[in-house]
Amino acid sequence: DTLMTLLVQGAAPRAAAPAKPVMDKEMATRHPLRILLAEDNVVNQKLALRLLQQMGYRADVASNGIEAVESVGRQAYDVVLMDVQMPEMDGLEASRRIVAAVGARPRIVAMTANAMAGDREACLAAGMDDYITKPFRVEALVESLMRAPPRGGA
Repeated sequence: DTLMTLLVQGAAPRAAAPAKPVMDKEMATRHPLRILLAEDNVVNQKLALRLLQQMGYRADVASNGIEAVESVGRQAYDVVLMDVQMPEMDGLEASRRIVAAVGARPRIVAMTANAMAGDREACLAAGMDDYITKPFRVEALVESLMRAPPRGGA
């Protein structure tokens, strides 16, 4: 079947490329959120911050789980975009500590390259509220942010 697909691929009509997602520059105005990005990889930080900026959001950055826990202790956030694999303290342990320590806790969204069976369940068991895989799709990030109730201003 695979060989036949490859051999006749040139003759088959090609599907149109999926439309590039349109960034809503007013999303932060309509749905204000205070966001913490907990990510150790500088390239991933820049990408996520750029995408959030294109939606009108400004996010604080924590480079590891310890910084994320400390940041949530100092500042009220609506959403924490939490990398699962970070040095010093991973996102699962950081989420457990945030859930245990904070009264009105933020919505925690796992951002991970782990997409194996059981990974989502492990994130949810650690207290995370949502799960998006990396590299993440813009639509998945937007949907996850829209599920977070705004706390009243960004």
